[in-house]
Amino acid sequence: MTKQFFMSGRPHNGMTYSEYLKGTEDYIKNSNYESLDEIEKNRYDIILLNLHRSRRISKTYNPGDNIAELISNITSPHIWMVITEDWCGDSAQNLPYIASLAKLNNNINLRILLRDKNLDIMDQYLTNGVSRSIPILVSFNEYGEELFRWGPRPLEGKELVRELKSQGYTKKDLIEKLHYWYAKNRGENIEMELTQLIAYSVMEITEKI
Repeated sequence: MTKQFFMSGRPHNGMTYSEYLKGTEDYIKNSNYESLDEIEKNRYDIILLNLHRSRRISKTYNPGDNIAELISNITSPHIWMVITEDWCGDSAQNLPYIASLAKLNNNINLRILLRDKNLDIMDQYLTNGVSRSIPILVSFNEYGEELFRWGPRPLEGKELVRELKSQGYTKKDLIEKLHYWYAKNRGENIEMELTQLIAYSVMEITEKI
């Protein structure tokens, strides 16, 4: 069943990845750091670091042959809706891969919705039914049928966080270890997981034809 928010065109009117990045860049450029309070400075520092991470990934990532071929086989319009925020470290580590893959096929329309301005949509994609974790990628066909969803981080990253929490790591140390894992992984897991999801969705579409 097509969701009401899709029928009203909200994913279609979301930001492009370029617009999303520009919004972040404008925030960095137009902020007077010295006038910010401590909470605002911390947020600024996180967003700036995330921007550097995203830029680095975008410059260095080359999609593997398998996923590139799969995406090239998409022949009908798809919308990839991503729910996120620029202060989210997981988004900085994953969204650039998603954006790079979407660029491989003009049939894929990547649109970004900010979580905190779209909580009614976010609450339809809660992690474990309770958490507004981001980023969340949802793929739709042109009729609003959901093809697959992914997020907020690769399975191995989820398991790492779960293990670190069970060992009593502080949030600061946990985040540091998670980003170290991302740096070593270099997008291998998100590409593998998206390859499986896209392959399955393409197979389902083929079977329906």
